[in-house]
Amino acid sequence: MNNIKQITIHSALFVAAMVAPPIASLTPYINVSTAYAETKTKRVPALREKVYSQLARAQKLADDGDVKAGLEALDSIKDRSSSMNSYEIAMMYNFYGFIYYNENQLDKAIAAFEKVVAEEEIPESLRLSTTFSLAQLAMANSEYEKVIKYLEQWDSINTKTISDSYYVLRAQANYQLKDYKEALKYINTAVNLSESEGKEPKENWLVLQRALYYSLNKPKEVTRTLEKMVKLFNKPDYWVQLAGMYGEIGEEKKQLAIFEAADQQGFVKSRSQIMQLAQVYMYNGLSYKAAKVMERGLRTGVVEDNAKNQVFIAESLVQAKESKKAIGYFEKASKQVEHGNYEQRLAEVYINLEMYDEAADAARIALDKGGLTFESNAYVALGMAQYNLQNFDASILAFEQAEKHKKSENIAKQWIKYVKREKLHSETLKQALL
Repeated sequence: MNNIKQITIHSALFVAAMVAPPIASLTPYINVSTAYAETKTKRVPALREKVYSQLARAQKLADDGDVKAGLEALDSIKDRSSSMNSYEIAMMYNFYGFIYYNENQLDKAIAAFEKVVAEEEIPESLRLSTTFSLAQLAMANSEYEKVIKYLEQWDSINTKTISDSYYVLRAQANYQLKDYKEALKYINTAVNLSESEGKEPKENWLVLQRALYYSLNKPKEVTRTLEKMVKLFNKPDYWVQLAGMYGEIGEEKKQLAIFEAADQQGFVKSRSQIMQLAQVYMYNGLSYKAAKVMERGLRTGVVEDNAKNQVFIAESLVQAKESKKAIGYFEKASKQVEHGNYEQRLAEVYINLEMYDEAADAARIALDKGGLTFESNAYVALGMAQYNLQNFDASILAFEQAEKHKKSENIAKQWIKYVKREKLHSETLKQALL
């Protein structure tokens, strides 16, 4: 029952994907002209005209797609760096970092940007943006300890309002380091800040928040996050996962409602989803719907045509008091296996339908095929069928076989007494009519 009530949600579905930010948001790529103008108004060493023109040339080459020429131009500038001031050197390494990142050479990009912040006399805006970009690069390079280090350095020099990107990046790094409690603190801050400003939290934030709650075994919190995700993004996986979480926290009616709503929107498509929905219907006593869902799965080829699934449909129909419709599924299942268990079950269904000839035949086939989990049940079914066919001796013989099994010993004894009494009554009646 627990397997039906609680739908398994694989942790892989909860893992937050870590994607490198776009260059525009990652790299403190400062246009040379802007940097040149900035030195005219700020207390930093001047970016001299000669160096400015050389950096502008390197920048243009890189912007035009000639990366090799751009790097060669920067190398030429670097060869004369002994005559350059701190800000000029920082700008040079800034462009190295940009080019290396653009070429996906993250180690070299990080090394270049570290040299930018190593210079003392640079604008604080450049130091802040570069330090933050170092954290982002370290994340893209899977160096999670470095992410934390860079963010702490950034935090120590930042004097402005902290943006949500800081909290998200810190949460992602801690998540990868498996420090889930610390990660949750930061991602919750990002989500709460966004919502307090009347904004919708970004989808990947909620994906991470959900993953963290799941890792910390907080199913109610996972459920609340999924409720937001369903409302905001309306994706099939979120609906199915929310249904599963309602089952896990014991809210079966909500589980059923969400799963049905997902199915009505065409979101229930995969084999596992169809089987889960069928199980939810069964748990909630909607066995006919369970059968129809599985029939759909078989018809479309999503669900395997095997004995187990055929029997699931058959048993669902029996519970729905549609036993005649169940017969065909039991027969298909029986043809797919070597044992006689499904023929035995079919014999019991035939008895309930008062189809005693068919019941006797099915019970005999079950015994002939063998491999029965409960052989005694087949003998009981055969005995009941023969009794109803007025074949009293055959019925007694069947129940005597059932009596040899501990599981059916008592009921077999009772039936034997009953059948013998009925046989005597029948014979007495015949004699009286002669």
